[in-house]
Amino acid sequence: MSPSRPFGRGGLNLFTPPSSYVIPGNGTLRTMDFAHFTPAQWTLAAVAALMVGLAKSGFNGVGMLVLVFMACAMQGYERESTGVVLPMLVCGDLLAFRSFRSHIQWGKLRQMLLPAAIGIALGYLWMNRVSNTSFKPLIGGIVLLLLALHLLRQTFPDTFQAVPRRPWFVWGMGIAAGVTTMMANAAGPIVTLFFLALELPKLEFVATGGLFFLIVNLFKLPFSYHLGLIGGPSLAFNAALLPLVLVGFFGGRQLLHRMRQEVFEKVLLVLTGVSALHLILR
Repeated sequence: MSPSRPFGRGGLNLFTPPSSYVIPGNGTLRTMDFAHFTPAQWTLAAVAALMVGLAKSGFNGVGMLVLVFMACAMQGYERESTGVVLPMLVCGDLLAFRSFRSHIQWGKLRQMLLPAAIGIALGYLWMNRVSNTSFKPLIGGIVLLLLALHLLRQTFPDTFQAVPRRPWFVWGMGIAAGVTTMMANAAGPIVTLFFLALELPKLEFVATGGLFFLIVNLFKLPFSYHLGLIGGPSLAFNAALLPLVLVGFFGGRQLLHRMRQEVFEKVLLVLTGVSALHLILR
């Protein structure tokens, strides 16, 4: 017997010893034995859930720490951890949409959606063909390049002011966000730089980014389900961590309202740079 989906339709229960199962494409995904998590693993997963809430309250760069802590909790199952994190991200996105919906910039949002959808489809096709080892440094390098471009635009505004409104920039950022969010839930730094380049105020930034990720993450759900990354037992694991997502979100929202715009932007840029370096060096 070789079921094709460890978490989803027809798959085995997660509370059985881990093993390897063939999925569509060239790769394999394995089950994770949540029932026998150690206290250290639960602590790492709890911190990841708190970080999800904080990231969705407006501090997108923290989202990379979610990947780090959940990957550590599920060591040896890093790729599978992307599916475990996804439903928590959707919950955080719903909170952000409900809290900041009056500040959404619909025009900016529409610019990104079609390129992101194309990127998600490409990420789905590449999921089993690119290893985490080679893909994460590539994301980090792209983010550092974009960060350098953003700093150059701030230093020489007359030269680079028109760049964020060029079609090639919008499409490139949208496709890159779609690919990286499908393969590694790592689009936060890219979307952060895109909206910072458009000089959105912090509440508009959080609202528009929150709805963008809500739409994108909902769009990703059937792909992740088909790959066997999401199922009943993994959703039960998400439910156990949901209260911590709420704590992180409402704590972050209080911090956001107390932070000046220029401080907010600097914090995001620092978190983005650290996240990119982590992807390259890890």
